[in-house]
Amino acid sequence: MKSSYTGIMRVIKATGYSYKGFKAAFKYEAAIRQESALILIMGPIALLSDSTNIEKAMLLSTLFLVIIVELLNSGIEAVVDRVGEEYHELSGRAKDIGSAAVFVSLIVVVITWALILGDKALAYVFN
Repeated sequence: MKSSYTGIMRVIKATGYSYKGFKAAFKYEAAIRQESALILIMGPIALLSDSTNIEKAMLLSTLFLVIIVELLNSGIEAVVDRVGEEYHELSGRAKDIGSAAVFVSLIVVVITWALILGDKALAYVFN
């Protein structure tokens, strides 16, 4: 069914749906809570680091990438669970692939942070 809302009302409604989604994810998904804590801890480190604004944006973007991927993974898991409780190979595969996507996003965090802040830490120690 197509929405009858247009213009600013559509944006307002979409914002409400997004808020509802964040609230549900935070309530029902431990991984979202853990990754939100990661942002609360690592976000200020990124902002206070001796990095360029582009580097800070990259550091922060990787953290938000993890949340984005986790939200998508949680959505996939909810749909799979809605379809049925019995095990099905495709359901398991969908959940595993979603989990793999989250893992890859965490690898992006580690690599980006190591490349940007690792050089700065070494320069600080040896200067």
